[in-house]
Amino acid sequence: MLKSLDVYLQSDLVGHLSQDTGGQMRFQYVESWLDGSGAAPLSQSLPLRKERFSQKECRGYFGGILPEASNREVVARNLGISARNDFAMLEEIGGECAGAVTFVPTGDRLQENRNSDRTLSSSELADVLRELRKRPLLAGQEGIRQSLAGAQDKVAVCLSGDEISLPLDGAPSTHVLKPAVERFEGVVQNESLCMRLATAIGLPTAKVQARSVEGMDFLLVERYDRVCRKGSIHEPAFERLHQEDFCQALGIVSEMKYQNEGGPSLKQCFALLRKVSSAPAVDLARLLDAVIFNYLVGNNDAHGKNFSLLYRGLGRDDAHVGLAPLYDILSTVYYPELSRTMAMKLGGEYSSEKVWPHNFEQLAEDAGLEKSLVLGRVAEMVEEIRTVLPQMHSDGITRSIAARILQRCELSQGRFQR
Repeated sequence: MLKSLDVYLQSDLVGHLSQDTGGQMRFQYVESWLDGSGAAPLSQSLPLRKERFSQKECRGYFGGILPEASNREVVARNLGISARNDFAMLEEIGGECAGAVTFVPTGDRLQENRNSDRTLSSSELADVLRELRKRPLLAGQEGIRQSLAGAQDKVAVCLSGDEISLPLDGAPSTHVLKPAVERFEGVVQNESLCMRLATAIGLPTAKVQARSVEGMDFLLVERYDRVCRKGSIHEPAFERLHQEDFCQALGIVSEMKYQNEGGPSLKQCFALLRKVSSAPAVDLARLLDAVIFNYLVGNNDAHGKNFSLLYRGLGRDDAHVGLAPLYDILSTVYYPELSRTMAMKLGGEYSSEKVWPHNFEQLAEDAGLEKSLVLGRVAEMVEEIRTVLPQMHSDGITRSIAARILQRCELSQGRFQR
């Protein structure tokens, strides 16, 4: 029997995602969306057309909404479905997702209660952190139907002052909560430091807060795809902004996100921005900054799903497509057990330890940028980090991480001065 999900952008029905008796997934835009004045594609990989998209054509986008790796396996077991069944997983957890997309079983109504949540006491919050280890995304709990991509434990929450709550029944969240990872010491402090450092030197970056409860550390990351609009007198209203990561935009499935497995290269990432950005000169410079920053702090895991497009004003004459703020920045080189291979080649080189000026010159050529501009920006960022970073660490773990980053900056400075 054919199964079907209604696919919404904000509150607008844009299409149907279906699964046939053979398990094949299909997507088709509805005519009312195609004929409307505000029609826009769900993804750069799913252009507006009347014809149905095959599973091969649409899985990069739809599968890219879902959790990955072991978390996907655990979610599937908890829900009693196959981990390889994207459709079934979207049916179960596709309520509050990245961007403005929501999935509703065909025939059901889109939830209208947009401000329903459950406030967590300190002890309840601690319980949630413990529960995430065995129930990623809290999948299966009553009223919670959310999906976030990635392999790390996380859950979408609402933050009001110091109060944290769980959004229920399709209500939009404001933050992503990421607990500490037991086998990686100081991972919360690591990501917090790298993200705050990026902000401090002027890179548009998601805002973060490092917190703890009952001795357990966690990171709160403010969602750039949620904006607060003026609501009622007593409550603000949060609106979803649409977004997609670069793998989704290029139609590449999540399990192939690394370049050496078929994922996007930096050349493809720059080409994508040049093609779709409303302000390509600005966004190309921002992406260049992100690449240089990831190299300097030693974030070898900067793959195609860690860069996104953000859509503002979809359906309006002033609609804007641009590079989303940076997120998921971690100094992976701080952990000796993690791979030294970068997720994407930098000027033909996978090892960040072997990057020299000629690799950045190759990057400039691949990206269509001036070589002198790229080399000059590396030198500038080294100085910016060396100026700002010593003022940012306060405890033992951040001091150690900062020292490793400064060591990398000094190494790069020596290479670029030769």
